[in-house]
Amino acid sequence: MTATTSTRSAPAAATGTTTNADYFRLDEDLSPEEIAIRDKVRSFAEQQVLPIINDYWERAEFPWELLPGLAELGIIGTTIQGHGCPGMSRKAAGMVAREMSRADGSINTFIGVHANLCMGSLNMLGSESQKERWLPEMARLKKTGAFALTEPDHGSDSVALETSARREGDTWVIDGHKRWIGNGDAADVTVLFARNVEDGKVNAFVVEKDEHQNFPAGYKPERITGKVGKRAIQQADITIEGVRVPDENRLTGCNSFKDVSRVLQATRGGASWEAVGHAMAVFEIAAEYASRRKQFGNVIGGYQLVQSRLANMLSELTTMQLLCNRMAELADRGQLTNAQASMVKMSTAQKGKWICNEARDLLAGNGLLLENHVARHMTDMEVVSTYEGTDAIQSLLVGRDITGISAFK
Repeated sequence: MTATTSTRSAPAAATGTTTNADYFRLDEDLSPEEIAIRDKVRSFAEQQVLPIINDYWERAEFPWELLPGLAELGIIGTTIQGHGCPGMSRKAAGMVAREMSRADGSINTFIGVHANLCMGSLNMLGSESQKERWLPEMARLKKTGAFALTEPDHGSDSVALETSARREGDTWVIDGHKRWIGNGDAADVTVLFARNVEDGKVNAFVVEKDEHQNFPAGYKPERITGKVGKRAIQQADITIEGVRVPDENRLTGCNSFKDVSRVLQATRGGASWEAVGHAMAVFEIAAEYASRRKQFGNVIGGYQLVQSRLANMLSELTTMQLLCNRMAELADRGQLTNAQASMVKMSTAQKGKWICNEARDLLAGNGLLLENHVARHMTDMEVVSTYEGTDAIQSLLVGRDITGISAFK
């Protein structure tokens, strides 16, 4: 792509390039249902997301206009069975994250927060009546969701959360502070985690807007501004002062942080698949660019240094794909461990960041332009490497599994 490409242009994958980012032909092993999901998400991403996302990303606004189309895809809820959700395989859910991220990480984050973290919490921790109360409308995107765990002083150390909940009759009174809450300033349904002041255990509560789209008294979300990545998805800083939540909104299956960890383990794979999507997009863009960009009288793709860099990018990308495919297979068998999920997240985040940086450098000055998409993927990968646990935290989880000794002191 040249420096004069329109801000609404698509990356190489959407312009008919013959570059093969599935070098080991892993997609040939997808089932017909998984292929159908991959293709419809890819089509939506290329036709609906790519033409508009740069403008929204630059303005730091969320494209709410995309929600009706997302709902029509029938993908919201991914692996959840029943209650209006599609009940996909883990690999199909991976295709959703991968293909959406090949277009844009912000839209994928919205889906991940709404469908995986929020709806996943409701599905794993809620009673049957609670699931039926919220999940069907959320699967149709009639209501949007958020997941409020992280606090200003407890990011990686989320188990030390300080937000408190005390019971007064049939009501819980919640006080605390949450930060970096995706969709937190707009969600209709927010799963919020707080520590019970009586027994110190972590419970989950559903905070809802009322029929007039107002948050409960004392619940004050403020949009975080000035981000350099994931600019089209909004994160909120939320102060919580005496917020009253009815006992019927306490998720009955959450009685310790171990229950929170079950949700996080189940959703961590989505970040890994997202890293694959970003890496596939920028590799395709870089390879296509190298085939056309001329310097010193020749296309740069003919130079040894460029070919070596593209080969190493593709090798790392293929490793990411193999890890994610194996992770999905183990998850569908019920054999995926926390440490295995952590290893995949750590490795794909590291490799995804490196591939994005290589692609940016191969495009040189043109790689800095939003219109060529690489810079957006590169800064979004900085976010992916941070959320769902940083590389450092993931490495310690794997290290604990290797040695049997916890380094978390």
